[in-house]
Amino acid sequence: MLRTLLAATAFAALATAAPLTPAAAQDFDFANMTDSQKTAFGDAVREYLMANPQVLVEAINELEAKQQAQQADNDKQLIKTNAKDIFEDGYSWVGGNPDGDITVVEFMDYKCTYCKKAYDEVSDLISKDGNIRFIVKEFPILGQQSELAARFAVATKQIDGDDAYAKMHDTLMKARGNLTVESLSQIAKDQGLDPAPILKQMNDEKVTEVLRQNYQLAQRMAISGTPAFVIGGQLLRGYAPEAAMAKMVAEERNAE
Repeated sequence: MLRTLLAATAFAALATAAPLTPAAAQDFDFANMTDSQKTAFGDAVREYLMANPQVLVEAINELEAKQQAQQADNDKQLIKTNAKDIFEDGYSWVGGNPDGDITVVEFMDYKCTYCKKAYDEVSDLISKDGNIRFIVKEFPILGQQSELAARFAVATKQIDGDDAYAKMHDTLMKARGNLTVESLSQIAKDQGLDPAPILKQMNDEKVTEVLRQNYQLAQRMAISGTPAFVIGGQLLRGYAPEAAMAKMVAEERNAE
């Protein structure tokens, strides 16, 4: 790709410096050049780029900008295609302002360091904004403890409801150290919950189905890591500070 970019950049630059006739431009084919022609062309490329190195930087920046724009367009289509499963799946916890004008969806893992880092940023954003609808997608991808915690959280919601889930989610996002059946049971007890029915529910097909649906949605959305956010019609893969997410929220409001 870089070789092609260099050739195209040099050709464009050389053509500007010494304009070619339309026929000459159409006939230009680097792949079909003879060895001597390629050598001469390579020398010309090197001479031009050594004298004008900013051209290569500009070309690479332009390529990256076009790739980012294409990715953004692709992401918008993915969100549109999967909108119901993203925003209205019927089983994910909904927090923030349920009637908010912008929805933020987070795919997260309780053992993900960057998810924990993003937790405070997301909480502050939702609190300061006041008009964001927030959805959590349990997406445990970092091993046994991740799945154990996700199953326990989902089971808490199914057994004890949304308020209990919200407290459990917050606690698990702040938790440090190993997450085990014993530690999760103690967290439940500390929150006034009976851990026994939650532990029983953890391996129920209803919990498994929630995780399965989240995995399949992430796969369709080309999400392979955590955290990942859907912010209105934009997809953010990875951690971003509060200011960056607030900017995306503002962009979505302005686009409406």
